[in-house]
Amino acid sequence: MNTINLVLCGLGGQGILFMTKALSQAAIQKGYDVMGAETHGMAQRGGSVVSHLRLGDVQGSLVLPGSAQLVLALEENEGYKNLPFVAPAGRLFVNTSSPAFPNKKVKDYLDAKGIQCRGVPASSIAIAMGTPMSSNLALLGYFSASANDPFSHEDLRLVIQQISPDRLKEKNLMVFDAGFDRGMEEKKTLKA
Repeated sequence: MNTINLVLCGLGGQGILFMTKALSQAAIQKGYDVMGAETHGMAQRGGSVVSHLRLGDVQGSLVLPGSAQLVLALEENEGYKNLPFVAPAGRLFVNTSSPAFPNKKVKDYLDAKGIQCRGVPASSIAIAMGTPMSSNLALLGYFSASANDPFSHEDLRLVIQQISPDRLKEKNLMVFDAGFDRGMEEKKTLKA
């Protein structure tokens, strides 16, 4: 099995740990060995939270700079701060509504490294669904529209159904599905 490195980042209270749990569980169900580590700055006060997730035959839990095939960022500045982790030809998904994302200097860097970058209005999607604290699920849903091994949309949806508390299960799936629908729409646009 190939090693897959992921970095998830955002601010305290945005649901990084829930996203990490969902991705970990989906990978375990596909037969991957999983190792992870979280760093919490001033997480309870809205500070940086970064989660490293490594799948496959790995010896350590930390993702090295330049080796993450995927970075999911729940906040634009956190996405920029964790950009050094993205591997050449890796993928970066960032929660942002900014029409100027990514900024020019970052775009040049991304292009030079062949990094696929998507700005996702995950917060707007969550707010539209009546759950403003669920941007993590909207981002995960959006990502699932372009996910391939080991994460299929169906695998991630099933895991969210399994790990969500009963009182939040229906809402969580609605937000996840709305993010997925947005990702599928954009995927069709990009192909056209």
